[in-house]
Amino acid sequence: MSAQGELAAGGWKPKHNPWTVALIVTMAAFMEILDTTIVNVSLPHIAGSLSSTYDDATWTLTAYLVANGIVLTISGWLGKVFGRKRYFMICIVMFTVSSFLCGMATSLSELIIFRMMQGFFGGGLQPNQQSIILDSFPPEKRAAAFGLTAIATVVGPVIGPTMGGWITDNFSWRWIFFINVPFGIVTTLGVAAMVEDPPWARKRKAPIDVIGISLITLGFSCLEVMVDRGEDADWFGSTFIRVMGVLAVLGIGGAVLWLLHTDKPAVDLRVFKDRNFAVGTAMMGAMGALLYASAIIVPQFAQQVMGYTATLSGLILSPGGIAVIILIPIVGRLMSFTSVRNVIALGFGLMGVSLFFSAHLAPALDFRHLVLYRMSQTACLAFLFVPLSTIAYSTIPERLNADASALFSMSRNVLGSLAISGATALLTERKQAHQSYMTQWMTPYHQPYNDYLTQAQNAGMNRGMTEDTARAVAQHVQYQEFSRQVSMLTYNEVFMILGIGAFLCVPFCFLFSNMRGGGKPTAAH
Repeated sequence: MSAQGELAAGGWKPKHNPWTVALIVTMAAFMEILDTTIVNVSLPHIAGSLSSTYDDATWTLTAYLVANGIVLTISGWLGKVFGRKRYFMICIVMFTVSSFLCGMATSLSELIIFRMMQGFFGGGLQPNQQSIILDSFPPEKRAAAFGLTAIATVVGPVIGPTMGGWITDNFSWRWIFFINVPFGIVTTLGVAAMVEDPPWARKRKAPIDVIGISLITLGFSCLEVMVDRGEDADWFGSTFIRVMGVLAVLGIGGAVLWLLHTDKPAVDLRVFKDRNFAVGTAMMGAMGALLYASAIIVPQFAQQVMGYTATLSGLILSPGGIAVIILIPIVGRLMSFTSVRNVIALGFGLMGVSLFFSAHLAPALDFRHLVLYRMSQTACLAFLFVPLSTIAYSTIPERLNADASALFSMSRNVLGSLAISGATALLTERKQAHQSYMTQWMTPYHQPYNDYLTQAQNAGMNRGMTEDTARAVAQHVQYQEFSRQVSMLTYNEVFMILGIGAFLCVPFCFLFSNMRGGGKPTAAH
């Protein structure tokens, strides 16, 4: 039987080939995922072009992530209000328009507003893409379909900095937004022609849960702002950060209580009664945190410590994306021979090993070793995304697909965005700690310091410098080396911390039911 003729869940089948539908909707999700990281390496250029500081320019990231995280959570409800296909098309069209406006922005305030619009409409793309795939494929075919989704979800953040760096270095930062326009037009036409709603995803009357939506908006926006701006504002030493923290707790805590007890919630949290989905969502959040944190650390190290250009630092990440594409079919075959939870545990275990392996940065490190480190980290994601998606949705009824997809995508993106901010803050904090400790050896009372200074001063004098000039140059060189060593220790330590986090996930993988790739799990609830 052809894929077109296979029945999807609930007896409904799509009119068009499910693989064509999956390709079209994945293009839309890929466009949005790419924009979560493509801006990172372009921030210095954006700040300079719009006459702002780098710190102010980071609000373009914060605004996007705040709006994105809020809409991800309630995208299932919005799909009920508008109908899934109509809502999906609204998101694509407005995301494309917002991207164009970002490229045309003439001030930082304009760019922040347009980025918030981009995040608001982009937040509906990933959950709807997963819902459409869930409904278009029968359970035994979903693992292969999620392989296509994995390419977009994992490879997008990987090639984002590479593409952003290359476009910025060779053209202008504005083109990292303009590039979305042709993709948006093609995807809109494809969705209009090929995608259709099953009976349970069509427009229907859905009451507005004003309290639930308000609490979700308050909680996630304050949480993201608190984590993203905490390091610059001295964390809880700042009244602003304390207020954000209190509001985040009240908002998220209040939202959970309200959504569990109201009759018509904006998002149905009762989907977490399914054990596979609850554990899978938590593990997907952990995977997103590891993916996004490591994706920001590697190019930052390459640019700030090794002196690489934006393009070259981005190229460090690209081979990892190729490794994922190669490994996904192999992992699909592996899932038919062993339990899915074993594959997931293997993935987190390999991730921990690769992060420990990466914690061997040294001043003489070359480009090839940096690529190898990053490739080993990214390759492990092939063992995680498809198995996690397959087992998490394995026992979810089709009527809950929209809410499940929203919460599943939300866990990855929200925890991933928080991990970006958290990793950056951790780097700053640990760098200060190492610098404070190592400063005690940077004094004339420490003989190796005097020996190094004398050696560097003599080298300068041998090149024709005066004694005073040679001494000043020697001190400058010594300080540069000191800063370099502090950075090496800091990045190595953060990689070790991320590795420990990956290893801690392994035991939780065995909370999943015992199932193979296309089989039915046991004791799912």
